[in-house]
Amino acid sequence: MKSFSATTMIAARPEKIWRILTDAENFPNWEPNVTRVEGKIALGEKITVHTKISPDRAFPVTVSEFVPNRKMVWSSGIPLGLFRGARTFTLTPKGKGQVEVVTREEFTGPLLFLIGRTIPDLSESFQAFANALKKQAETKQTAVK
Repeated sequence: MKSFSATTMIAARPEKIWRILTDAENFPNWEPNVTRVEGKIALGEKITVHTKISPDRAFPVTVSEFVPNRKMVWSSGIPLGLFRGARTFTLTPKGKGQVEVVTREEFTGPLLFLIGRTIPDLSESFQAFANALKKQAETKQTAVK
């Protein structure tokens, strides 16, 4: 297994953070690594993520788990489980208006030994994502409607 993660504490309601995470159209306005997200971020939907890290490649994923205000998983892979990637967003209220947000991506499968070599170190981009989400969620203009 190969994985990357980032954790941040955000002073905002889970509903507000969730709204930001599920607003595909506005993702590039706050997320420094993403140039475009196509599709609707909802259970069972296929979305395509375009990034600055790999500008010549699109990343199609399926929203495979969707528990509003708590947890979401974007997954993709090669048939028969030969290679799988899963990005999990977990929101855990910690009291006093704080929410712990953990973003983790895990790569697994028998072909990981080949494909894993082509995956760059994503640690910095995960931390940049966490910092940007925190900033966006703690900004007053993004209040939950």
